[in-house]
Amino acid sequence: MLVPQDMVTVQSKTIFQINKYYAEKVQVRMGNIALVLREICKIVQEVLREVEVQEPRFISSLVECNGRYEGLEVISPTAFEVVLYLNQMGVFNFVDDGSLPGAAVLKLSDGRKRSMSLWVEFITASGYLSARKIRSRFHTLVAQAVEKCPYRDMVKLVPDTTEVKLRIRERYTVQITPAFKCTGIWPRSAAHWPILNIPWPHPALVAEVKTEGFDLLSKESVILQGKNANVEGDAWLLHFTEAENRLLQGGYRKRCLSILKTLCDRHLELPGVPIGYYHLKTLLLYECEKHPRETEWDAGCVADRLNGIFLQLISCLQCRRCPHYFLPSLDLFKGKSPSVLDNASKHVWRLCRDILTSSKAFDRL
Repeated sequence: MLVPQDMVTVQSKTIFQINKYYAEKVQVRMGNIALVLREICKIVQEVLREVEVQEPRFISSLVECNGRYEGLEVISPTAFEVVLYLNQMGVFNFVDDGSLPGAAVLKLSDGRKRSMSLWVEFITASGYLSARKIRSRFHTLVAQAVEKCPYRDMVKLVPDTTEVKLRIRERYTVQITPAFKCTGIWPRSAAHWPILNIPWPHPALVAEVKTEGFDLLSKESVILQGKNANVEGDAWLLHFTEAENRLLQGGYRKRCLSILKTLCDRHLELPGVPIGYYHLKTLLLYECEKHPRETEWDAGCVADRLNGIFLQLISCLQCRRCPHYFLPSLDLFKGKSPSVLDNASKHVWRLCRDILTSSKAFDRL
């Protein structure tokens, strides 16, 4: 099929504009964040080193590998999360019965004695390994470590929360979250994935993702509020970052995500923080299902994919619901007020309209 010359010209201009934006804005943002990460990871590693001296069960897993830090996630240019992987989960069964959407519990295996566990004092009378008790102990250790570490003049523990959050140079916030890595198993609550009769992801990639598994995090969450207080404290949150990252390999998927994050930083920092990187990443995964062919993720399709994601975001904001990719019963907008979501919808629409109607939009963005 012949394509009219003016359409080819418009597409070429759009590709040029997006590549220019990526070079001038996206890569600069990534470079700046990389510099920040080097500084804050050095400080966090020092704090965790001191924690390990006090309590050898909390061994730091924050190590640099191939230019990236294991277990570190960028939440915003000034907010980060470090997942601290604990070891020896072996004597516990993973219980995912659906009673706590987005969460599960770890229960002593039948016949196992508490004394066989490395985490004996954090096991409840019912045999559950309490996420809250482990977090509380870790919080105490970090508070002591901050006082002893060489960087104590520039780092402090954020008060009035059970979370372990460090404030560094009065500018950056780093949450350190105890976690267990669950490899070789897949949660029952995500058993519907992948949806049948959708060609993406390829079965080989699905097998890879499920073998990689998921993480269980000890952290507060709006999704657990209002549940049984005891169960809520014992529960661990399901976390799929590595699985998600693996799915986004190939084509321009990761480049799309980097552009989305940059646009979010520059235009979607809104009151009530309705939109975060994770919402954009989630909608990017749904966009991958809608456009399963690799040819739909080349340079010439990036603008269409960005528009598709923004239109889906507007729809989610207006419906006031954004389903988690692996756990669709989980609403990522839970806890956000309707007025905050409505305001965000208007801002996203203005941004989307600009991209849709102007070939020079990226010069202004």
